[in-house]
Amino acid sequence: MNDYTYNRQAGYEYEFLQKYEAGLVLARHEVKSIRNSHISLQGAYVVIRGEEAWLLNANIPPYQPQNTPPSYDPTRTRKLLLHKNEIRTLLGQTQRTGLTLVPIRVYNRTGKIKLEFVLARGKREFDKRAKITRRESDRRIRRVLRGKVE
Repeated sequence: MNDYTYNRQAGYEYEFLQKYEAGLVLARHEVKSIRNSHISLQGAYVVIRGEEAWLLNANIPPYQPQNTPPSYDPTRTRKLLLHKNEIRTLLGQTQRTGLTLVPIRVYNRTGKIKLEFVLARGKREFDKRAKITRRESDRRIRRVLRGKVE
């Protein structure tokens, strides 16, 4: 599996509850651009409209800007391919307060470009600070133990 992009900021901003995998409906030149790792998930999100899932605000710049159609929009809305029962489950879960769908990774699986997104709950500011404090204290403990062992 090739990872084309990963949304690192999502792990800091959200608490992941459950992961999902979906196919993407793309134009030909978008596939070539993604295979060259020209995609950004910053600010992107997934919504459920009716019985379909959509990826919004994902930026896929043109593969060859000179040969791209003039009406091409790099941040256009793209359809996600999911099973109906997954869509219904996601629809029910996102209608609960505080839950959202966040794309975290675009990768290649058996020749197909897939999007991994998560059902997530936004972290509060004190949760983020507590995580940073815990990480720094763990780092200090490892340094002390390393000094004693060596």
